[in-house]
Amino acid sequence: MTFFSAGFRVMSAARERRLLGLVVTTLAASSAGAQVADPVEPAEIRVVGKQDPAGLLPDQKVPRAQSAISADFIVKQAPTLNAFQLVTLLPGANVASSDPYGLSTSSSLTLRGLGQDEIGVLMEGAPQNDIGYYYAYPSQFADPENLKRISLAQGSVDIDSPTLGGAGGLLSLALDDPKARPGALVDLSLGSYAARRGFVRIDSGTIGNTGLKAFLSYSNTRADNWRGAGFDTRQHIDAKILNEWGAGNRASLALSYNDANSSSYPSPTLAEWNAQGRDFNFDERYTAGNTNYWRLYRAPFRNLYASAPVHLALTDRLALDTTTYLQFGYGNSPYGTQLTTEGNFLGTEELAQPIALPGAVDGVATVLGNYTGDQMRTGNVSKLTFKTGVHTLTAGLWFDYGTDRVTQSYTSIDAEGQPVDRWGYRAKAIRTADGRLLAYENQRTVTVTKGFFLADRIALTPRLTIDAGFKGVNVLRNGRTYLPGPQDKVRNDSFAALPRAAIHYRLDDRQQLFANITTNFRTPNEFTLYNSYYGGEVVVRGTDALKNEYSVSQEIGYRFIGEQLSASVTGFHYKFRNRQLATVLDQGGAQVNATINAGGQSSYGVDAEIDYRPVAGVSLYLSGEYLRARIDADLPVGADFLPTRGKHAVSSPTVQFGAGGIYDDGRFFGSVASKYIGRQYASFMNDERIKGYATLDLSVGMHLADWLDGKRTDLRVNAINVTDPHVLAGVQSVSTNAQDTIGRNGTVIAGSPPAYYVGSGAAVMATISRAF
Repeated sequence: MTFFSAGFRVMSAARERRLLGLVVTTLAASSAGAQVADPVEPAEIRVVGKQDPAGLLPDQKVPRAQSAISADFIVKQAPTLNAFQLVTLLPGANVASSDPYGLSTSSSLTLRGLGQDEIGVLMEGAPQNDIGYYYAYPSQFADPENLKRISLAQGSVDIDSPTLGGAGGLLSLALDDPKARPGALVDLSLGSYAARRGFVRIDSGTIGNTGLKAFLSYSNTRADNWRGAGFDTRQHIDAKILNEWGAGNRASLALSYNDANSSSYPSPTLAEWNAQGRDFNFDERYTAGNTNYWRLYRAPFRNLYASAPVHLALTDRLALDTTTYLQFGYGNSPYGTQLTTEGNFLGTEELAQPIALPGAVDGVATVLGNYTGDQMRTGNVSKLTFKTGVHTLTAGLWFDYGTDRVTQSYTSIDAEGQPVDRWGYRAKAIRTADGRLLAYENQRTVTVTKGFFLADRIALTPRLTIDAGFKGVNVLRNGRTYLPGPQDKVRNDSFAALPRAAIHYRLDDRQQLFANITTNFRTPNEFTLYNSYYGGEVVVRGTDALKNEYSVSQEIGYRFIGEQLSASVTGFHYKFRNRQLATVLDQGGAQVNATINAGGQSSYGVDAEIDYRPVAGVSLYLSGEYLRARIDADLPVGADFLPTRGKHAVSSPTVQFGAGGIYDDGRFFGSVASKYIGRQYASFMNDERIKGYATLDLSVGMHLADWLDGKRTDLRVNAINVTDPHVLAGVQSVSTNAQDTIGRNGTVIAGSPPAYYVGSGAAVMATISRAF
């Protein structure tokens, strides 16, 4: 994803230094969730979206590490990159992407070794994570032309964030505001693998005397798979309406709708990768009985996100902030499989009568296996902030209600291998002889979250501030399975107390020290509550006895913000109980998100970043992380224990390094972004790992306004992953042990191979942008 570059002239060196750069520093919100007001925008249409309000490494008086990417960096990147790919330069961000354009769902993000199910994601203050499994899907987020900032807190979430978990940190997306004057923006892009993209945005300007202003945008993207057969499509709509009045009062409504049909690239084991490399793909052509045909693995999804944040200055000392949000989503993660007309089961019930299977030969038919999710989520988070003397008091409530209907059913395919219904709608799925839905999994879960939080920021001196806060969260899951068997309803109710504290000291106008201690928790995902059946038997027994993950983290940091040089360094430490590790399990052919209780884990390390602006229009950036993450105990497997104490945590590279830079002199511009990720273990026993690797992205462009009619027109070319390394980029499915292992009690514990993301290939994309 990307913006179109502005092309404004530099008015002075100081001004350009404020506008250019990666803007990667501590933009952290405080534990009380304080926000920094945006400046008044200029009246003219801003082609790239509003620049980061405080310029390079803004001097925030906040006690937590957080990095950010400004619009001026985003505008120079390829216009299809998703939010995960855009933050890859930041400290601790380990991004594994199987697709150079960011369209596929086969990707992951870890922060300080913690997976994306541990990372809260907000857009306009509304949660974007899946309510059942905690994942967030970056290809569904807003188009980059509509983003003004992406911020990444590597350590914890704000106390008022409406997210569950968050030990891994918080990714926040802020939408650009509608413009004060009417205008339009058009982006057109062409690239490798027959990629094409169009984007158009219309700004209404201020509507009459109402004070309201709005924008509406639409994008359409299509690209062939860079590896194997198939293609991806994406249509996206963003909209926002805003009103501001009085002394800081503000109310807005933001909408984001996504309609995509994405490829899920196959993930090889290490043996398959060594044997086939990038040729490990789905089949291009269909033959009778083939379950590996590419059309059986395309995932259609439709999602709608809505957020309505409001800020009211009730008095000079009292303010109300409230955000109401709503989500709808439906999609299918299909796969190819075979069914027989006889010998089938529904849960534990054996079907006495054969089922009708179109195209069956000798009682066997190739079908589309559907793994569908139908979600709805709504909620509200509200807080009052009161200033009295040296205290800034915050009190708030959070309520969230979500439903998730998961069905694993089957759909017929025609003689050419084309599914009769790619969406997996239950009305069109294969049924039993008596009309019931033939399903491997069929359940509905309701999740109700209630929370409250209290915080106090105490300004002991003009230089010294102390924050203290407490958050209480209750999560209730009620569910029902519709399969015959010993299980009917499920229920899990848990509460967590989450205290926190922080201190911030300003040494002088440029130097700051901070430290904090934060607690986080996460309930097991909903999948763990339900039985899994195969052949009429319970093969995985659901339970409500799994313990919540609980973690305590500490940070201590230093930051320097100067006119030409800005830097920060943060030391961190984590201690986990009942570490919940996300993985992907094969359930009846479907790739299902699941959780492994990895017991205790201890991690510590250092994040560092520096931004140097030697002359106007040039910004150079370096980042790095050292991470030591270890498993604290042996892992129970059956009646024995794997000797995992002291082993490296999975998906936790010891070292990472990032380097980037941008240049913009008002006529020509460009950027470079490179990241090195160290080796990563894929099993708890550390008996399988992947090598370290590096990526490199480049861009060059021209501002054409002065050569044309004076209206902002930009041309740029992006080269993605130009070195094209043939590597495994990350771990998709972890394993307890890849090889057979003798447990502590002498039992031979059978190994199972992990699966991996194949690193994306190289691509080139050209974009022309025009403002009207």
